[in-house]
Amino acid sequence: MTTAVTEFEVKALDIDPADLAERIQKAGGVHITDRHMRRYVYDTVPAVAGKWVRLRDTGTEVTVCVKEIHSSRVDGTRETEVGVSDFDLAHATLTASGLTARAYQENRRSSWLLDGVRLELDHWPLIPPYLEIEADTEAEVWAMAGRLGLGPTDLTGENTAAVYARYGIDLDAVTDLRFPA
Repeated sequence: MTTAVTEFEVKALDIDPADLAERIQKAGGVHITDRHMRRYVYDTVPAVAGKWVRLRDTGTEVTVCVKEIHSSRVDGTRETEVGVSDFDLAHATLTASGLTARAYQENRRSSWLLDGVRLELDHWPLIPPYLEIEADTEAEVWAMAGRLGLGPTDLTGENTAAVYARYGIDLDAVTDLRFPA
């Protein structure tokens, strides 16, 4: 199944994951899963700034997605995504079609659900953990942020590359992003 949607999402950076997990749980949130995720990132052909192809294995599903960043606002990202059956085979297929992976990336994610809003406690190599709040509408995102005690100045709509840039790291220059062994 293919979907094309606007993401409604913000991030709270440099968080204490245990504190936020406790806040989410006290508010009635349910812990869904902890997982190790991996992805390849490919430039489009021709390369377009703010647009790329992502192949991701979440541990429970594998997807290919075209991501388009239009702004750093809560609704600034559009995704067109399709499920695939095999991470390695999809990577081989994308490579055979002429796309070259510019990076391999990993992260760890603790997923929560609270009143239909997806809350992701993300750990990425080289930067402090952050919380993603993703919902079906912008109003739900802001309401959940407030419910968790987070105000607009605590949040950003920036994508992961922009978050890395805040810490002085050019994510586009990192071709292999893994946790230390």
